[in-house]
Amino acid sequence: MKVGHMIVLDGSNGAGKSTVIKAIDEHLRTLNREALITREPGGTPIGEKIREIILSPDTVEMADVTELLLFAAARAQHVREKIVPALEEGKIVVSDRFDSATISFQHYARGLPLGLITTLNNIAIDNLKPDMTIILDLSPEVGLERVGSRGGGLDRLEKEKLDFLHKARDGYLEQAKANPNSFEVIDASQPLKAVIREVLRVVDHIIKQD
Repeated sequence: MKVGHMIVLDGSNGAGKSTVIKAIDEHLRTLNREALITREPGGTPIGEKIREIILSPDTVEMADVTELLLFAAARAQHVREKIVPALEEGKIVVSDRFDSATISFQHYARGLPLGLITTLNNIAIDNLKPDMTIILDLSPEVGLERVGSRGGGLDRLEKEKLDFLHKARDGYLEQAKANPNSFEVIDASQPLKAVIREVLRVVDHIIKQD
């Protein structure tokens, strides 16, 4: 039985997810709440190997359905090996991306059938649903500029055309509009301190439901 809470941070690359998640972790520590900080694809040894394949700029020949299946495989392992055990221990799970990302990127941006994606997501997550998915919303142009300023190059998805990234962004906003009780959209173009303040407000609302 799920006794912890799961919060997902998602949205455009370059929106500041990693920095915000670090702030969440520090905030939870001050509240003496134990957290599992994790990410998708990845989060487990198997998932991290799959992540390398999915995001490598060298795998440009990857078919869209292959990409979808790899995401599902990584998520299935992630849920069973890491997320569910952590929730059963009463931890707060904070994940950098989860199932909403697949709907945004593989359905809205790639154009794969929503029914197929929903079926695979359901198999992978095994009835698990996050308490809240926080979308850090940012235009792809600004996001890519931020990512580029870090150095280190772009991954395979970041190298997609801007139209692809705009469709993915629209996918997040459409999901949030359709599920207002499960999604919170935060403007990531604000100063970082303001973004963190808004995110922590949402986090506090979730964990104080105990």
